[in-house]
Amino acid sequence: MVLPLLKLGTLALKTLSKPVANRLKKQAAVSPRFRELIISIAQANHQITTKMQRRIYGHATNVEIRPLNETKAVQAAADLIGELFVFTVAGAALIFEVQRSARSEARKEEMRKQELEAMRQRDEELQKEVELLRRKVEELEQLAKGQGLSGLFKFKHTTADTAHLAKAA
Repeated sequence: MVLPLLKLGTLALKTLSKPVANRLKKQAAVSPRFRELIISIAQANHQITTKMQRRIYGHATNVEIRPLNETKAVQAAADLIGELFVFTVAGAALIFEVQRSARSEARKEEMRKQELEAMRQRDEELQKEVELLRRKVEELEQLAKGQGLSGLFKFKHTTADTAHLAKAA
């Protein structure tokens, strides 16, 4: 019951993080100091991705890369911030899910160990009981050899025999 609700909660968290990311984008475009910061981040990101693309496609990498205009830089940085926020929320949810799963597995393993220990104890008890029964069978065999077969099958005790046995004891 808890697992489906937990997964539903993480899915809802991921879904709700997208509007929050959009709100962050809008705020990034409005605040002047934050705007300068994100423009520099966007320009650095543009430089890095352009160089990587040039290397991948086999083009020259020593060519000057033109910076983005301010509007495109703000939009690119806002998109980057939004994606990073969604990625961070998804990563946090994933880490939480992995830890929860590990705790669940640890509990199951502990239960298995307890069950195995209980089975070992039961096995030891049964071994002791079998040993006790084996000794009793040996004692009965010794008695049977001492009394002979007639002693084993003597079911009825007469009153005299019972009185005789009581005096002997």
